[in-house]
Parts: sequence; C-alpha cells; structure tokens
Amino acid sequence: MNDAELRDSLRRIQDLISADTGTRLGVTAEERLAKILKDVASHNLLGAEGFTSSDVTILLADLRGFTSISATYPADTVLQLLNRCLITMSEVVFKHQGTIDKFTGDSITVLFGGADSPEDAVRRALLCAVDMQIAMNELNEHYKQFGLPELYLGVGINTGPVMAGVLGSDLYSAYTVIGDEVNLASRIEAFSLRDQVLISQSTFDHCLDFVETGEPIDVHVKGKTNPVRLREVLAIPSLEKNVPRREIRKSPRVTVKVPFSYRVIESEIALPRIHWGMILDIGYHGVLAETDEQLALSSEIKLDLDLPLVGCKAADVYAKTVKTEKSDNGFVSGLEFTSVSAQDSRNIQLCVQLLIQGSESK
Repeated sequence: MNDAELRDSLRRIQDLISADTGTRLGVTAEERLAKILKDVASHNLLGAEGFTSSDVTILLADLRGFTSISATYPADTVLQLLNRCLITMSEVVFKHQGTIDKFTGDSITVLFGGADSPEDAVRRALLCAVDMQIAMNELNEHYKQFGLPELYLGVGINTGPVMAGVLGSDLYSAYTVIGDEVNLASRIEAFSLRDQVLISQSTFDHCLDFVETGEPIDVHVKGKTNPVRLREVLAIPSLEKNVPRREIRKSPRVTVKVPFSYRVIESEIALPRIHWGMILDIGYHGVLAETDEQLALSSEIKLDLDLPLVGCKAADVYAKTVKTEKSDNGFVSGLEFTSVSAQDSRNIQLCVQLLIQGSESK
C-alpha cells in the first residue's frame, strides 16, 4: 500500500466514523489505524515489529509444464487456466488454515504455524497438500470435458525455524519469511514430480503416525554438505485420503543439450563403429536422444555420457530404445538404461539433481 492509497483509505474510514459518531479519530488513533492498514496490506497480521524467529511448516506448490502450455494456447485461455488453479489452491489453503505468503508466477507459497503445536501445523500442511492434489485431479477431469490441457502440481514441504517480518519501505513492503529452511522447501519442491508431494525429514519427524510414505530418497541439495532425505507422501490412512498419482515417470527429467557417443549392440556384442548424437533430456533411468540414424525399436546400444557437472564420464552404460520418431534434425529416441554400474548410476543421479536446481524443467 503506497502513501496515496493509505491516505485515501484513512479518509474513507474517517468519513465513516464521522458519519456514525459525529466525530473523527484523533492524531494518535489515526497513526495506529494507519499501521494496522499497512500490516494488513503486507499480510503482517500479527503486527510484528522487525523480524522474529518462529518454527513454521512451509509448503510450496508449482504447476508443471505450464511454460509449454503458455506457448501453445492463446493468452486468455492460459490466464483462465492459471487463475482457476490458483483460486482452487487458495480455497484449499484457507480450508486448512494456512497463510498464503505469496504467489510467484504459477507457484504458491503457504505457511502453517502460529500458536499451534508443530505437529498440528505439519498435519494441516499435509492435509492441504493432499487435498490440493485431489482438487487438481478433479479440475483436470473438468478440463478434459472442454478439450483443455491437463495441469499437474508438484508440492514440497519442509519444517523448521525461519525469520519472519516486513521487508521493504513506505513505497512497497511485504510480510514474508526468510532463512535456510525456506530455501530447502524450495529445493524440495523442485525435486517433486507431477502429482507428487515430497516432504523433508524434519516434517516427517512430526507426522510419523499420520501419513503413509514411500521409501526415503536421498538427494544432493546445493548449499548442503550432506545428502538431504526426502519422502513421498502416498496417503493419510486415518482419513482415507490418497494422493491421486497419474505420473508415470520414475524420476525427475531435465532438459539438456549434451553430445554423446554410442555403439549399436548386435548378438550381445558392441559393434566397433562409433556414432554420435545429442542428449535432449536426462533422468535417473534414461535419456531422450537425437541421432542422425534411426534406432530400431527395442534395439540396444552402449553409450558414453559426459557429466561435466560432476567432473566425470559415465562409460559402459547400456540402454534399450523404447520409442523413436522422425525429427527436424534426424531421429529422436527414448532410451531406457538396462545396465549401469553403481558408481555411474550415482553420478548420473547427482548430475540430474544439480541440473534440476539450476533449471525450471521438471
């Protein structure tokens, strides 16, 4: 709220008070009212002075594939889709007494905390996340009836101490939270697949008997020396709520442009001729590759991958062609890894994880 908007709001409130009581607020009362209006405008509902430390659970939700939809559909259709999704997510947030910290493009940041116990805040955040995915699934069923594209949501949740307060000046200010735990929540959300809810170990510690999760996943996070342990939320058994997963991917995938070499396998022998191609995207279990020559469906190849981000090469990686089609520059094939050494597998996963945190592709 800028100065002009503040003055106009104060004048309108003073006019209401004067019309009802026959008198106006004094200078001191008007100053207090001005601060309340500023706090409300910046979402500082507690009226906190400066920054305060508190434990909160941070939920970040982001629409997957929205960039490609924006490039394919008319602007008014894109805005209607985005607005409907954000309205739906906001309704779910308010249902579970969360506080919307901010909207950033096609993502939303929500806080759970306050006077409640950490366990209560975590449970409300988890319920919110699961209900978000359920609501998104229902929304997509509606979209399909009108030939509109499906939208997918990735959610990351973390729990820990943050600094909360108002940032900015009289020209513009906003109540927000900052700190390492907020950054970690953002990293977790980046790892989440479409329809997936991922939570940190600190969040899991507060909800051991409340949620059903998958096996722990250790990922490398920028800024952290040791791997961070994540878990996928599958269901909340006591409330008979399940996360409606439609995603068939087994791992994150990241768009890249990396040259590679390969040899064709025939009768379990790698032929001597070396071919070259370009990796277009990469995941834990395979790649999408462009080649000059078409790879036959179900054919096998042996490939060498340069992994510059981790300073090594993954050699002796074997893969099977699971799909292939013509492209402008040759042929594009989906290659699924069939045999990879344990060390190469770790290096590929680390490379993908580093790429995810420096890319918007998921």
